Amino acid sequence: MKKPIVLTLLFFIGLALQLNGQDARLAQQYYRDGEYEKAAVLYENLYKQSNYNDYYFDRYVESLMAMDEYGECEKVIKKHMKRAPDNVQLHVTYGKLLERQVKDGEAREQFELAIEKLTRDQFAVTKLANAFMALTKYDYAIATYEKGAELLRDQEAFAYNLGELYRRKGDIPKMVENYLNSIRANPNRVNNVKSIFQRFLNTGDYEEVQAQLYQKVQDDPDNPLYPEMLSWVFIQQKDYRSALRQVRALDRRLGENGGRVFQLAGIAANDKAFDAAIAGFEYIVTEKGPASPFYLDAKREALRAKRSQLVDGYAYSQDELQELENDYEAFLNEFGRSKVTAQIILELAELEALYINNLEKATTLLAEMIAYPGVNNRLQAQAKLDLADYYLMQGEIWEATLLYSQVDKAFKEDLLGHEARFRNARLSYYAGDFQWAQTQFDILKSSTSKLIANDALDLSVFIMDNMALDTTDAPLKLYADADMLVFQNQFDGAFAKLDTLVEAYPGHSLADDVLYLKAKVFIKKREYERAAELLQQIIANHSEEIRADNALFMLAELYELQLGQADKAQELYETLFLDYSNSVLAVEARKRYRALRGDQMQ
Repeated sequence: MKKPIVLTLLFFIGLALQLNGQDARLAQQYYRDGEYEKAAVLYENLYKQSNYNDYYFDRYVESLMAMDEYGECEKVIKKHMKRAPDNVQLHVTYGKLLERQVKDGEAREQFELAIEKLTRDQFAVTKLANAFMALTKYDYAIATYEKGAELLRDQEAFAYNLGELYRRKGDIPKMVENYLNSIRANPNRVNNVKSIFQRFLNTGDYEEVQAQLYQKVQDDPDNPLYPEMLSWVFIQQKDYRSALRQVRALDRRLGENGGRVFQLAGIAANDKAFDAAIAGFEYIVTEKGPASPFYLDAKREALRAKRSQLVDGYAYSQDELQELENDYEAFLNEFGRSKVTAQIILELAELEALYINNLEKATTLLAEMIAYPGVNNRLQAQAKLDLADYYLMQGEIWEATLLYSQVDKAFKEDLLGHEARFRNARLSYYAGDFQWAQTQFDILKSSTSKLIANDALDLSVFIMDNMALDTTDAPLKLYADADMLVFQNQFDGAFAKLDTLVEAYPGHSLADDVLYLKAKVFIKKREYERAAELLQQIIANHSEEIRADNALFMLAELYELQLGQADKAQELYETLFLDYSNSVLAVEARKRYRALRGDQMQ
């Protein structure tokens, strides 16, 4: 063929393709705009010109149906069926047309015929099921997949798809069954299935998952997938003891080093399920021993879990504190006292100072730890802050301010520096230097630490509120003295100061602050009912004073965490964020209110 002729042919082919593309875009625009008559004309031409393309066929048929041209539509469908007798989806299209004409019996015949004519072709099965799903005919889609699995002789081939269909139908047992079957066929889907369960299952639905997994463990005891999944289900139910049983069994069966047990114990500890956490960590220590790479970490985390269990539990005895102290000492005896165990020493010092009331031992521990070579500088700074607090509790103000200042200077723009500056300013407040303290608190109100900023704002407003009303700062000095005595755990002396203040200055604006500080003391002493009475007095008699929002939040926390009255806590949190919307506590109050109400938290 001569070159000019070839070029001419290519030109006309390109022109035809270009015109065809223009017609397709125009047809699509007509279809979108609801101009079905115009769309039908163009799609009919495109359908014929493209050698009966399925996409153009579908759009042509849809346009005819939209115009109620049922007779013409039926002719077009039947002609296409003759051209493509193996295309079972055409029976779905025909069934849809029959349904439009309220010929439901004939439509069902077409749908069933489509499934009956299925061949052993996985792609064809999926296409037919998708055609049924597009019409929200989930039962026919399910029947399609089940017939496909039978033809392919693979009952798990479409398990994931069936799980999705049963989910849409709201059939939880069948949904769970098929999703679990799908992960047996493809273990890589485990995390995906977990995400689906978390998103769509209610708390009670996990019992169905649990029951089916128990059966699968019995039917296929050598498959580790099911105990792993069962452990995950127990975690969702916060049944950490049962989850631990599963992962320990897996650890033994697979001859592992305790890694999955350590991970579960950490999750339990974070969720304050301390008994399960401690049991998990101690399993690694006792059964895996020093050869396990998790041995040291497990010992350390077991200590922390025991400590948190006591401190967060609010019901510890001196014997329990003594036992925990012995555990810390045993840890240090085994691993030595160095930069490696500096964090443990910090924790032991806190235990001694704040719970066992052995300030001398606490200060000795920290003074030695600070001097260890190679101690992380941030950990060393935290030790200095704690040591300064313990010096202050012993009345050694100069030693305390010296350490605070060292940390402030070394970490000027860091949160540690902000914390040191706050504690130094608080010390000045205790000492009665209110103006300097307030200046520092005003600076710290812009700290990037929300906790420091809130505490600084609280003390700044407190000082300003009480200095502005008096010609003398004597009442405030009495209160600051009492506040420092509370910090030093000298509660009788603090109460004596506060009583002197009330007697000497009856009706003073500090009356709500006196009640608030006494309530804090009773909480420290674990006398929660007495604390609640004082906080209730503030809410009832001092609702316009600056401690009202603090009192509401503290009382709500008492009802929620210590007194077991969640309804009252919820009511108080709601009052706080509605009536005191400008309070720095309002956002947290709303969050806790929603949690108690049972909202799904993101």
